[in-house]
Amino acid sequence: MAADERVPTVVVDHVDIHYRIFGTGEHRAAQQDREGRRGALARAGHRAIGGGQDLVHAVRDVSLVAHRGESIGLIGRNGSGKSTLLRAIAGLIPPSSGRIWVQGQSTLLGVNAVLMPTLSGVRNIQIGCQALGMTKHEVTQRLDSIVEFSGLGDAVNLPMKSYSSGMAARLRFAISTAVVPDVLVVDEALATGDADFKERAQKRIAEIRSEAGTVFMVSHSNAMIRKQCDRAIWMDTGRVHMDGPVEEVLSAYEKAPRGPRKKG
Repeated sequence: MAADERVPTVVVDHVDIHYRIFGTGEHRAAQQDREGRRGALARAGHRAIGGGQDLVHAVRDVSLVAHRGESIGLIGRNGSGKSTLLRAIAGLIPPSSGRIWVQGQSTLLGVNAVLMPTLSGVRNIQIGCQALGMTKHEVTQRLDSIVEFSGLGDAVNLPMKSYSSGMAARLRFAISTAVVPDVLVVDEALATGDADFKERAQKRIAEIRSEAGTVFMVSHSNAMIRKQCDRAIWMDTGRVHMDGPVEEVLSAYEKAPRGPRKKG
């Protein structure tokens, strides 16, 4: 696609995102120590605001434009804001300030809102696919192929609450890519499942890109980002540290394995 024909699908305009962490200070500190999360919270810009609460400034003045056919990998250390930004693009959390515009429907994380843990995988496929615009007849026609893609087998007849996190992630991915979305948001979904599922998922992402969908992906695997993305955004302390061609950004990131330090 020529540069003058590029069609924007996502516009993030000077977005900031804050959220609160609740709990007593002693309990919170003990939990963070056990889970090794103090560094991540510090990088996310948290501060105590009293009443057993912390305010986390997870995303700071982020602006970007994504275009049709792009596959964009978000990289950065834990607490850098990449997953929070993707959840905002998927419509799960609102910006505290700034604006996010998405053409059509942003899906994968967004389909979570309609999936019901007490219902079977089959019933969730029916509900989820209809929420994405498919008719009942279309869902019936595609049901077997969606189940096969998920790799759940007979477990698809069990309640979703009985699934492991990996099984649930595979089901969400299968539902969300049953139709080509305008914007597909992938937050470590490809880290789940066996090699066969990962290969199927990677092929599905390639198909979405070929049909001019836009893909956003978070992964701690640089090899995965290299394989699936043509652009990378390096997040650090809630800000965009670098945005450009995937190899250029990853090479810079890998030369600074601890990431840049916050100034001041």
